[in-house]
Amino acid sequence: MEFLVHIEQAISPDMDPERLATIKAAEKTRGRELVEQGKMRRIWRTPGRRAVTVLYEVEGPDELHEILSSLPLYPWMDIEVTPLGTHALDPNHVTARR
Repeated sequence: MEFLVHIEQAISPDMDPERLATIKAAEKTRGRELVEQGKMRRIWRTPGRRAVTVLYEVEGPDELHEILSSLPLYPWMDIEVTPLGTHALDPNHVTARR
């Protein structure tokens, strides 16, 4: 299944900069793992905001939840999930008709 996930970070400006740097480094490492595993298919940042939109391809909602909750920044995330279904006219899924 594919899911489009919008994530806004709500990190307190009072957070210790060293702690934040450590968490962000761990987040980057986890993100690379998800890309290598083929789970994170695309990611877009929202300019001017601490926000991203990510296309995940996973087995289902349970796996997506496991992935999102494994992110080091998860406690500071506001997450909106949109499940995606294939449309009959999707050029990547249309079968040849004669």
